[in-house]
Amino acid sequence: MGEARGSGATLIVGSTGFIGRFVTEASLALRVPTYVLRRPGSADPAKEASFRSLELKGAVIVQGSADDKQLIIKILKEKNIEVVISVIGGRNLADQFSLIEAIQSTGTVRRFLPSEFGNDVDRANPVEPGSRVYEEKREIRKAIEAAGVPFTYICCNSIASWPFYDQYHHSEAFPPLDKLAIYGDGDMKAYFVTGPDIGKFTIKAAHDIHTLNKTVHFRPNCNFLSMNELGDLWEKRIGRTLPRVTIPESALLAAAAENKIPESFVASFIHDVFFRGCHLSFSIDGRRDVEVSQLYPDVPFQTIEDWLEGCSAYYLNAVNSTEEKLSYKERSVEKLN
Repeated sequence: MGEARGSGATLIVGSTGFIGRFVTEASLALRVPTYVLRRPGSADPAKEASFRSLELKGAVIVQGSADDKQLIIKILKEKNIEVVISVIGGRNLADQFSLIEAIQSTGTVRRFLPSEFGNDVDRANPVEPGSRVYEEKREIRKAIEAAGVPFTYICCNSIASWPFYDQYHHSEAFPPLDKLAIYGDGDMKAYFVTGPDIGKFTIKAAHDIHTLNKTVHFRPNCNFLSMNELGDLWEKRIGRTLPRVTIPESALLAAAAENKIPESFVASFIHDVFFRGCHLSFSIDGRRDVEVSQLYPDVPFQTIEDWLEGCSAYYLNAVNSTEEKLSYKERSVEKLN
């Protein structure tokens, strides 16, 4: 539907991050000419390995920093970049103002996707410190639109992971093995989307005329679940019942108030989803909003049940090693205590 598969050279900024890897790999899988920006200087071994892996899959590495306007202009022109996707992490969100200025200066970029990939920042209203991040993203949206830069905003809602309110990172958020933390009564629902699906639908939307200057919402009906339903699915998958522990609203507010990075940010976002219901607080108006399932009705989402099956397979493999089993259980217990 309006897609430009295999066309539109794309520059991805933040390609080695948790979501960035999924977006980059999806771009390569769809045979889009894909360039990834690598900040000069030494990188940690994990990032270096990620860059090597992406390069082997066909990505072209370009040296540069997102906040270097003149260098970005040079890259956009020399590589004939048509789409720029930012998956920059929270600490570097302000670098996108330079990206916007560079895109405006060249006048040849057909689409810019700023770093959002979560709840709709114009509709959600988390407590501090999450509200600080959302305000910065709102300012970035304003700058994009004031500059006349063509855009698409990706609001994928919750990433498929176990939503520990005190988790450090999504990639570490395996489902628990000893007890289930349930927010409030556990009945507030949210939309969950796996990493590969975030990448796949982001790239499709980036090259689709129907998403131009619109916000794209990910609302897969198959993954519209409450914490109670999520717990039921996990218990079914592992074949046993786990005790359920109620996490009151006050616990999340207290964690948010501690102002720890990144734990307090995560707590404020989890609170907004499972107590304020930010996924359900608005309807899609059809003028500036589109829903990805309506755009691509024949493209399935991976279900959370399938994702949990992968988690249980990981656990079953891990139990073959006592050391791995203890490490996995201790990580789960630590997150819930």
